[in-house]
Amino acid sequence: MTSHTGTTEDPTGTTEPTGDTAGAGTAGLAGSDGTAGLDGTRASTETGAPEGSVVRIELTVDAPAGTAFDVFTTGMDTWWPRSHHLGAGPLAEVVVEPRVGGRLYGREDDGTPCPWGRVLAWDRPAHFAFSWDISLNWQHQPDHALTSRVDVTFTPVDDTHTTVTLVHSGLDQHGDGWETMRDSVASPGGWPMIHDDYARAAAAAA
Repeated sequence: MTSHTGTTEDPTGTTEPTGDTAGAGTAGLAGSDGTAGLDGTRASTETGAPEGSVVRIELTVDAPAGTAFDVFTTGMDTWWPRSHHLGAGPLAEVVVEPRVGGRLYGREDDGTPCPWGRVLAWDRPAHFAFSWDISLNWQHQPDHALTSRVDVTFTPVDDTHTTVTLVHSGLDQHGDGWETMRDSVASPGGWPMIHDDYARAAAAAA
C-alpha cells in the first residue's frame, strides 16, 4: 500500500501537518483535470519567510530504494503525465541524463527537445536533485537565477518499501508572481498527482 503525507515546511527545518490547498488544475505542471491524490492528499506550502516558498510531499512506495530511485530518474518516462509538457507538439518521451549536469527534457514526436531542468545531485540510491528551469508562463527558463530546485530523497523502510520525500524549494526565485508557480505545483494536479503515478510505476518495477 502506498501512503502519503504532505507537510508545510519552514526554512528552519520545522514542519507542521498539511492542510488542503484550494487550487484546482492549472496550466503547466498542474495539468487541467485538478485530480487529487489517490487518498485525497494535497501538497501544502511552508509558513515563514518567504511565505510558501517550499512545497513538500512524502510517500512510501512498494519498492526497494534502488528501484525507487531508478524509476524516479531514468525511468521517469514510465510515469510522467503526457499532459505535463512545455512544448507545442505531443510529448513522446521524458529523458533524464544520469549524471550531475545532465539534462531533464521532453522529446516531442518530431524529435524536438524541450529542456526543463538540470541534474544537480546524483547519489543513487539516496538522493536526486534537479533544477526547475520553467518560467512563470510555462516556458523553458534559461536564466538559472530565476529557477527553483527539487530534492528527492529515498529512505529504506525495509527491503521492499521506501519512503520518498520531495522538497521543491526556492520557488520565490522565479521572480514577481512566483506564488502562481507555487500554487500550481502544490495543487491536486501538481506533485500530488504525479506522485500517485510514480508510486504505481515503482511498485510495478519492484
